[in-house]
Amino acid sequence: MQSTAVKPRASPLLRLLLSFSWQELWHHPWRSAAAVLAVMLGVALAFSVHLINASALDEFSQAVRSVSAEPDLEVRAVQGGFAESLYPRLARDPAVALASPVLELSTYAWTAQGTRIPLRLLGVDALVLLQMAPALLPRPRTSDRFALFEPDAVFLNAAARNALGEGSVRLQSGLQVKQLRMAGDVGAGGNPLAVMDLGAAQDLFERSGQLTRIDLRLQPGTDRSAFIRTLQAGAEWPGNVTLVEPADSTQRIGNLSRAYRVNLTVLALVALFTGAFLVFSVLSLSVAKRSQQFALLAVLGLTGAQRLRLVLIESVALGLLGSLAGIALGGALAALALRLLGADLGGGYFSNATPVLHWDSTAAVAYTGLGVLAAAVGGWWPARQAQSLPPAQTLKGLGSSHGVQGSAWTSVGLLLLGVLLAAAPPLFDMPLAAYFAVGLLLLGGITALPWLTTMLLDRLAPHLARQVLPLLAVERARRVRESAVVAVSGVVAALSLAVALTVMVASFRGSVTRWLDVVLPADLYVRSAASASAAETVFFSAEFVRSVAALPGVQRLTAQRSSALLLDPAKPAVTLLSRALDDPERELPLVGELFAVPSGQIPIYVSEATRDLYGAQPGQRFEPLRRAFSAAGPQSPALNPAGTPAPAASFFVAGVWRDYSRQFGSIAIDRRDFERLSADTRANDLALWLRPGAAPAQVRAEILALAAAGAPGGPGAQPDFGSSSEIRAVSLKIFDRSFAVTYWLQAVAIGIGLFGVAASFSAQVLARRKEFGLLSHLGFTRAQILAVVAGEGAAWTAIGAVAGIALGLAVALVLVYVVNPQSFHWSMDLDVPWLRLGLLSCAVVLVGAATAWASGRAAAGRDAVLAVKEDW
Repeated sequence: MQSTAVKPRASPLLRLLLSFSWQELWHHPWRSAAAVLAVMLGVALAFSVHLINASALDEFSQAVRSVSAEPDLEVRAVQGGFAESLYPRLARDPAVALASPVLELSTYAWTAQGTRIPLRLLGVDALVLLQMAPALLPRPRTSDRFALFEPDAVFLNAAARNALGEGSVRLQSGLQVKQLRMAGDVGAGGNPLAVMDLGAAQDLFERSGQLTRIDLRLQPGTDRSAFIRTLQAGAEWPGNVTLVEPADSTQRIGNLSRAYRVNLTVLALVALFTGAFLVFSVLSLSVAKRSQQFALLAVLGLTGAQRLRLVLIESVALGLLGSLAGIALGGALAALALRLLGADLGGGYFSNATPVLHWDSTAAVAYTGLGVLAAAVGGWWPARQAQSLPPAQTLKGLGSSHGVQGSAWTSVGLLLLGVLLAAAPPLFDMPLAAYFAVGLLLLGGITALPWLTTMLLDRLAPHLARQVLPLLAVERARRVRESAVVAVSGVVAALSLAVALTVMVASFRGSVTRWLDVVLPADLYVRSAASASAAETVFFSAEFVRSVAALPGVQRLTAQRSSALLLDPAKPAVTLLSRALDDPERELPLVGELFAVPSGQIPIYVSEATRDLYGAQPGQRFEPLRRAFSAAGPQSPALNPAGTPAPAASFFVAGVWRDYSRQFGSIAIDRRDFERLSADTRANDLALWLRPGAAPAQVRAEILALAAAGAPGGPGAQPDFGSSSEIRAVSLKIFDRSFAVTYWLQAVAIGIGLFGVAASFSAQVLARRKEFGLLSHLGFTRAQILAVVAGEGAAWTAIGAVAGIALGLAVALVLVYVVNPQSFHWSMDLDVPWLRLGLLSCAVVLVGAATAWASGRAAAGRDAVLAVKEDW
């Protein structure tokens, strides 16, 4: 007997996907494409943000490794530099195998076209560099091995050579331009970098006897922790010097940009969140149009579970297509952004970085999974509709009502849990609980729509008892209130997010505007360096400041000195601002009360970030600041520009102020106290009040003449100018550009929400064809039937608008009072643009009514009359 091979048969679901589901996609491609597009945008935005920041962090860590060669320990000053007398002590320590002294400075160099670029300069000891950091070893162009010791020789890496070209190199020190000779190159990568002999660098920048860093390589087997404790416990260890782990630099930049990266990612996922609602709307319409086909499949033996799986697979397929397209688009957007805009993304963390894109396959898989999950969540309720439809009733075209059933106490519980999470402290220095609180508030508000509809329409119905058409519309909306969740959930989610973002941006912008009013009181501002990192090398001398103050058009002048303080190696540096503080309440945007300063203590005023990151509480002493001015010991006094020991000081936090320009913390101190402690009379910023009738252009020209007189190198050493109005306009322009993506997301969210209303009403009117036909037989005209449908749309979208405004304001409170303080350590005042929100709500109601009217046109015509005859 001959056996015959049995061919495997495809599963019923697979055959249905290839025929039933594919035909739906083929006949309605644009509707499915809209859902795919929404998922694609959400995945692309989130993935591109991840790639850009991951590439920037990787580039930064590689630059740190190439420059420092990852020693075991780094010795750094808390502020400025320290005496080089510490170097021989460390080099002779038995536990130290190798010590490399470094003078690390940030300055500016000029290109052949006369433009100024930031440049990092390292003064090194070439005799120990080969063993410690071979990538930094100068490579002379000639056979002269002693070229690297010449005082005018400088060696550039590839980025600096590409920017500056060949030949001479002009560097800025103060207001002077020093001309050097490019004698060779170095192999270190990263941003523009120059290397020269340590002694030559000290002479060039007038830092004789000073270092900023000592790299240490310990003997094998040395206990690093015990070595650190022994050094710091020594009586001669300088108080203004700290020991830093090599990984701390990368950790600092990662920590300080983490909140910014997380907030950008959450903002990008808003599009994915609304995309889930679009998948929900598309599949709801698709299931409603195919309801009789699903009913026929049920009669033929397709179980409810199989119908549910079929629709879920359709949603997953849409999500997978959108996610894969989003991954490709996100990679392209990240590459384009890195090429055109760098890695800054508006945060200021990688402003000089131009990294190469680093592909992350793990993140690609993760974000693809997020997109698929969002689509599956959006398709869950339509799948439940397909599962639970009654076959016999649906085959007759009677339709069914599928509303979201739920208890009001569930909604109340979700809302209360959201409020509790909003009050929770940050986790891992991020407002993770607040993000969950926002999600719970939205879910609680959306699930509360049925009983909110009952509460509002029950009060409205008695007033419409004598008006037939409005009464029909309100009663229909009232009787099927569970369907309001299906109809307006997208509007509520989209509108609440739009309202929250609108209020948050308006509050932030208003707070920034008021902050600028306080911090920009002068007529004209002069800045030595656009970058705060160059404040130590590009500055105004005391003589220059006195000369500017003596100009005929200047009535009053105040000078400000900026310097970086490394109070904690694991945290970003704090900015110390020394300025005249005769009336702090008027000169600083204070937050909270001002405390009286005890006798013998020096008042300081800390920003909100310093208070949160370092525990600098108002009304208490702040001991970490003592290290910046502390004496270094009997053998090695703390070095300042005058070379004298700093007197002992005790600092008292007299107040907290709002500082939107320095996220990582700042400390304001009176200039007279700062100069007495440090003997540093330099300045970085000048604020000028002009005499009545003085021309700002004339004053600028006179200042430029003074700068040229103090800079023999020519006009390259020009300071930056700006009036208060110019700085305000530029600041607000940058603010608006930074938040432009939020406006775009608001528009996308509202559009997706209204599309959801259209899809939901289309699905419902298809199931109500017999109802419309019966109304036609009772004498209602087509216009009257459409008026009823439009009235339902207006009623439901009005309820959605009320819920969206309420939820949006609740989410805005979380964003303003929780997310921003926990993420960026600054506060803001709540500003609610009521007129804008009112116009937005009215527009949503009008568009919702028009959308419902348009959706009902096809179902309220002659086909509706014929539909009544189907049962005759």
